Amino acid sequence: MDNDPQNSTQSEYSRISRNNMYSKKKSQSKLRVFRIVLVVIAFLGVILGITTANTYQRIHEAVNKTFKSSGLKKSRNTSEILTQGKPFTVLLMGTDTGELGREDAGRTDSLMLMTVNPKKKTTTLVSIPRDTVIAPVGFEAKFPQKMNSAYEFGKEATTIKTVQQWLNVPIDFYGMVNMHGMEDVVNEVGGIEVESPLTFKYNPLTAHADSGYDYGFADPGDLYSFTKGSTRVGFNKGATDGKYTYSNKMNGEAALAFSRMRYDDPQGDYGRTARQRLVLQGIMQKAKSNPTKLVNQSFLDTISKNALTDLTYDDMMLIVQKYISAASNIKNDHLQGGGYMIGGTSYEHVTQSEKQRITNILRSSLGLKKDKTGPLYAGKVSNAKLSLYQLPTEAEETTGSNLDNAGTATTANRTTGATYSEAAPAAEALDGYGQ
Repeated sequence: MDNDPQNSTQSEYSRISRNNMYSKKKSQSKLRVFRIVLVVIAFLGVILGITTANTYQRIHEAVNKTFKSSGLKKSRNTSEILTQGKPFTVLLMGTDTGELGREDAGRTDSLMLMTVNPKKKTTTLVSIPRDTVIAPVGFEAKFPQKMNSAYEFGKEATTIKTVQQWLNVPIDFYGMVNMHGMEDVVNEVGGIEVESPLTFKYNPLTAHADSGYDYGFADPGDLYSFTKGSTRVGFNKGATDGKYTYSNKMNGEAALAFSRMRYDDPQGDYGRTARQRLVLQGIMQKAKSNPTKLVNQSFLDTISKNALTDLTYDDMMLIVQKYISAASNIKNDHLQGGGYMIGGTSYEHVTQSEKQRITNILRSSLGLKKDKTGPLYAGKVSNAKLSLYQLPTEAEETTGSNLDNAGTATTANRTTGATYSEAAPAAEALDGYGQ
């Protein structure tokens, strides 16, 4: 979880230790945003039909390096789906483990479920709040946990099973990335143009619109400025003299800053995920206009070092043949939750009604018949345990059974949520995570 520098107590650290801590944080911050980008862009590279023999060879080599089975039996016949050009899903995950070859599992800091429908010529991206309270499938005894801890318990398999059961939407493939080389992704496509939904300034070092000197840091950091309704980006080197240089394009570092800001956004983490989707859309549109940028050797090297997926080379070639039209229209949405405090830790609770709304959208985009959304907390949780944590039961959220009016009866909950007693016991953590 991100730490707010303004809440740090200066007496706890010497100036040297504070500088070291925030220098480390600045480095780690680059591992926490755009986790989704590499997989989306790698996928886009094949969906746009870059088809020369040399290109195929390059992609083949890169894909071979990124392939990793989830170890799960597929819920659908994915080979048949792709062969017939039917809609499919990809669960996009971003982890904070660093190198993807490491054995220790971290958390998925970003989660998006993507559906691709060539008949409707539409790709749909839905963000899943990382702090959503759930019972990871197969690890229900650890309830309550956050959605981003499912990966820590059982890597790709547990994350897929949990999201799939939670929403009652089949997950056909997954893609996982880390942040190494993420700035290069934006730079490789020549920068992106994104219209900002709000006006703000952001210093990646402090996570606010100020200088590192204000916190006693040795490094002031840099300031970026963004203007509502404009693609213009300002950059203030050193965050001290107020002099900005401006551009109508975001480079990698600017895009990172644009996506990371949370504390000064009225919508908090939801605003941040919305901006992440805007960046993804900007990259996809830019890459679509010049897809050859996606197949130069340095770009493919970046992909192969920083992405894992269970999409095979043959899968991707079928996508080339049958799914090009799906890049024509990109739709964005997210699951909206309400705030809960459990044992002093902040969670997001997503109602059955809101889940049903998203389930309807996703199943419709896949051409599947309407059906009820999945269990409220994914895995099974006893009413006694829910009462202990003062969380609602599935039976109490009766609106979730209405397939047609999902989301209409709980607008207040979707925007404000509820805060529950600090007296509730803390959730059981796994190696320091899940809280």
